Amino acid sequence: MKVSYFPGCTLKNKAKDLDKYARLCALKLGVELEEIENWQCCGGAFSMGEDEIASKLSSVRALQYAKEKDQYLVSVCSACHNVLKQTNYQMQNNSDFAFKANNYLAFDNPYNGETKVIHYLELLRDVIGFDKIKENTVNPLKDKKIAAYYGCLLLRPSKVLAMDDAENPSIMEDFIKAIGATPVVYPYRNECCGGYATLEDKNLVNKKSGLVKNSAKNNGADLIITACPLCKYNLEKNNNTDIPVVYITELLAEALGLKEE
Repeated sequence: MKVSYFPGCTLKNKAKDLDKYARLCALKLGVELEEIENWQCCGGAFSMGEDEIASKLSSVRALQYAKEKDQYLVSVCSACHNVLKQTNYQMQNNSDFAFKANNYLAFDNPYNGETKVIHYLELLRDVIGFDKIKENTVNPLKDKKIAAYYGCLLLRPSKVLAMDDAENPSIMEDFIKAIGATPVVYPYRNECCGGYATLEDKNLVNKKSGLVKNSAKNNGADLIITACPLCKYNLEKNNNTDIPVVYITELLAEALGLKEE
């Protein structure tokens, strides 16, 4: 099975291993991530201005590409996924926005939100299935207590993202169980790490990230996993709480026996 894949800027530059493991793990589980031709940056954040069209055109191109291939559109980065999903929602529900975007891009066949946008976690849960992951796990992480960190962008706005319960999610905990580890549920798992404030207010980000890391560690976690490169960066670089932060694709690669030393 092939799916259209939007890697995003971070996974093609500073986080190439996370991209590599996403591809390798998917292949082992029977899915090929087919990278979109000539993709462009999604912008990193979804502009809330309804008259702001230009910053969303790269996402519309990616969505149209997946439509023409008759494939899911998959991303591994929560920020990219958030932008793609919200743009798709606008193309489905805002006729003025869709009209202007289609006029800018001059598609032979207008795009109106036909593509199904899913995050890599949804690919694992809904397309591949956690049972298949369990069957293919050769290195079960049975001695690990793992805290899932959702952050902001994976779940919100909940009406649009519609991946899980935004207040009490379970998709990452179910993933942790599938690879043989024990999930740790803690109060700050879907609170903000400070996000893009890291560019201008490092003290705030240090405080916010510290709350997340301390909460996870105080509730018995050995490590934290996340699905957002910015969250991973903030949690690793801020606060000196001694708890590792690992990306979901790294942990999956370890469980499937694909992780390099």
